[in-house]
Amino acid sequence: MKISPAALLALALPLGLAAQQPSGTPPANPVTTVFRTRTMALQRNLAQAFDSIPEAKFTYRPTPSQLTVGYIAQHLASDNYLFCNAFGETKATRPEQDTATPDSVKAKWPKDSLVTKLKASFAFCERAFAQLDDAKLGDQVSVTFGGQSRTVTRAAMVLGHALDMADHYSQIANYMRLNALVPPTALPRPTRGGA
Repeated sequence: MKISPAALLALALPLGLAAQQPSGTPPANPVTTVFRTRTMALQRNLAQAFDSIPEAKFTYRPTPSQLTVGYIAQHLASDNYLFCNAFGETKATRPEQDTATPDSVKAKWPKDSLVTKLKASFAFCERAFAQLDDAKLGDQVSVTFGGQSRTVTRAAMVLGHALDMADHYSQIANYMRLNALVPPTALPRPTRGGA
């Protein structure tokens, strides 16, 4: 008996689609979980990127009007605190040196200091995310930026945080390519099963 390719496809397709469905119970807070998962991936990529850029390149910028690598590192750390402070009741406490020093001066701090401060801001954001659930995303929060206060939804801060990190990852990935460095997301992926 000969089985037609169409019949074989009709039998195999449902099995293939079933294999693609996520297993297990859906998360209790699916929206927050998506944001947290994406944000943690961006944090890993950014940390790996800054770790792999030589200290001598922290003063690099493609053109005089663009930011240096060091400036981006300190800017990201500050932005992380701005966004993640709005996630819940837990607020970051930062040394006065970090909040009172002009950004242009912080941008020239040694690589080790900048990367340590950036990773500390990532750790704070991870703790801040633990306070979130989908029901809290619609809450109104007060944010002060550039001396101006305004009220926004917590969801706006969560989305703004993810977009800000994606924007700066793209920026730093381009800087890396211009310096013959491979950005983390362009590295070969490990094969499954170690083979």
